[in-house]
Parts: sequence; structure tokens; C-alpha cells
Amino acid sequence: MPITIADVAARAKVSKTTVSRVLNGKGELDESTAARVRKVIEELGYVPSSRAVGLARGRTRVVGMLVPSLTWPWIGEVLQGAVDVLETERYGLLLFTCNRGEESMRQFGVQVSAKSFDGLLVIEPEGTLDYIAMLHARGLPVVLIDDRDVQPGQIPSVGTTNHTGAGAAARHLLEIGRRKPLVVAGPERFGCTVQRLDGFASVFAEAGHPVTPDRVLQGDFTIARGFELVQAALESGVEFDAIFAHNDLSATGAMQAVLDSGRRIPQDVAVVGFDDIPMAAHTQPPLTTVHQPLREMGEAAARTLLAHFEGSPLPNRPTVIPATFTVRGSTGVSPEPDSA
Repeated sequence: MPITIADVAARAKVSKTTVSRVLNGKGELDESTAARVRKVIEELGYVPSSRAVGLARGRTRVVGMLVPSLTWPWIGEVLQGAVDVLETERYGLLLFTCNRGEESMRQFGVQVSAKSFDGLLVIEPEGTLDYIAMLHARGLPVVLIDDRDVQPGQIPSVGTTNHTGAGAAARHLLEIGRRKPLVVAGPERFGCTVQRLDGFASVFAEAGHPVTPDRVLQGDFTIARGFELVQAALESGVEFDAIFAHNDLSATGAMQAVLDSGRRIPQDVAVVGFDDIPMAAHTQPPLTTVHQPLREMGEAAARTLLAHFEGSPLPNRPTVIPATFTVRGSTGVSPEPDSA
């Protein structure tokens, strides 16, 4: 039979209320009595119900996390960063995905209503921002990670320097002599797509090589679409000596289309991605990319939420962790000089 609070009370010769006070740290107790209760708890191996303790404290010590899908290649890094912080502080994580669309969100809503967690970390599933903003406005502490188009002050967020990271990619391509890039963009509705395109195009424009609209290909962050777009560009005869893809999956597809055409990477076409997911180091050739601080973003979001639980106000400005640039073989060789 499982050990109960009544068993602890009987062995320690105190009331169940006294045992509860020891467990919850509430009320003034004689230290010798509290010590005796703690000793009995250890001897009996009593494990209190986390839900019961949470209700008594007015806190579950559980954080919810809502993500689109665990199949996204960079989700794991963000998740691990958040878990590292939460576990260190003895919080649990309740994870929700949107794999089943509206049914998933209905189940999530039930847990919100049941107050199953103290606060929420969100990698925004598409189409849920208004709902998340409503939950936040009603008092649920929320922190967004890699927000797409959130207005400052609307919901606390942690992101990276999309504009600056893309600018670094542009400068690198210019430095190795590339003047005719293609851009495999992300979905237009995402804020990060706009930021990455602006950051890249502004650097090329300042250098006197504007990126014209016909060189911006509308992608969807997948390998297949990256391949299709670049294959179509090659078949149409568009001249280009570089590709900047808005994520590493698109870049991987783009690289395959280039190689299938008989062109060389990087001698004929240099390729740069964005994210620095684990597979980027293992493409052929390895992919030069903008490194998103994914684990650090998860850590920062979790710390922000936990600090709020301890009394700190949620920030009204985004927390921004700078991206860095990682050079690998896909841009590692300058183009060969033209024949005289």
C-alpha cells in the first residue's frame, strides 16, 4: 500500500495538518517537531502528491510549452535549453504540440482551464497568436520564443538578430566575390522572413548590387521547396553565383539542385543557410550558415518565466540574443578568375 500523509502523522505523533505545514513550508512550527516529521518522511519514503502540494502553495511548479511540432529540426535545441533551466530549479515541463490541429488546441485549452501549469513558453504554432495573446491578457504568464511578428510590449519574447545575421551572410558573399545571389526566402507572413530579406538586401544594395525581386524566390522552409525553386531557376537560365536560403533545410535542397545540374559548390555557386541545425555541418559540402543561439533562447525564455514567478515583472521589450556566423565548405573557395 502507498504511504499516506496519515501514516507519516501517526509515526511522528503529530496531526496531518502539521505534516502538511512541514511539506509546504507554511506556518510557524517548533524546529524539533519539523525535524522529526522530516525524518519520518525520509524513513517511510513518503512522496507527496505534486498536485496536492502545488494546490496548497498556489503553484504547480510546472511550466507549459506549446510548439508546432517536434519534427522541426531546431525545436530540440530550444526545448533542451528550456528543460535545463527548469530541471535545475525543480520545475516540470508539460509539452503540447499542434500535430492534430484544432483537436490539439482543444486539449491544450482544457489544460489551461484546469490551471495545470504556472506559465507558458511558446514557439508559436501558426494561427494561434491571437489566442496566446488573449491568455496572456487574462493573466497567464507567457514568453514567446523566436516570435514571428509580435508587436513590442504585446507579449514578452526571446528572439535573435535576424536582420544582422542576414547582413553578415551578405557581407561574406560580397567578400568572396559573389555579386549575383538568389534568395530562397521563407513564407512572407513570418516576421523573420521579412527581417532576413531586408538585412541581406540592404547590404547588397549599399555595395551597389541590389537584389531585384526576380531573384527572390518564395520558399516554405522545406528541403523539397528549396530544391524545386533552384531547379526552376537553373532551367530558366537565370545567372547566379550564390544562394542565400532563409533556413538550412531550404539551403540543403538548393545545394542538391545545384549539384544535380553539374555545377560545383562553392566554386560555381556559394550557398549560405540560416539556423545552423546539426545537419548543416554534415551536408556535402558542409553548409556555411547563420548560427541561431537556439539553446540559449530556450534558456533565456525559461529564466524570464521563473524570475516572474519570484516577483519580477515580465519585460515589455524583446530579449534579443545575437546570432553568429559559421563559415564552412559551401562558401570556402573563391570563384575561379574569368578567362582573359
